[in-house]
Amino acid sequence: MKLFETNQNKAERVARFMVSLFLIPAPLIICSCSIYAIILCVVGAILLFNALVGTCYIYRFFGINTCYLKNN
Repeated sequence: MKLFETNQNKAERVARFMVSLFLIPAPLIICSCSIYAIILCVVGAILLFNALVGTCYIYRFFGINTCYLKNN
């Protein structure tokens, strides 16, 4: 088992990337550095990491794999 083994399909990665683009600038949009804005920014950063790498560690923990490509 590799550390960054892909377990997300392309559509899911694109969706996570698009959601992260709205969540990361939350402190600038909300105009404050409240806990809520920081949590939104952190969740956006996690989604961006998942989208770029293609690995979701929560999926790995539960044994879910939405990538239908065979890894050789």
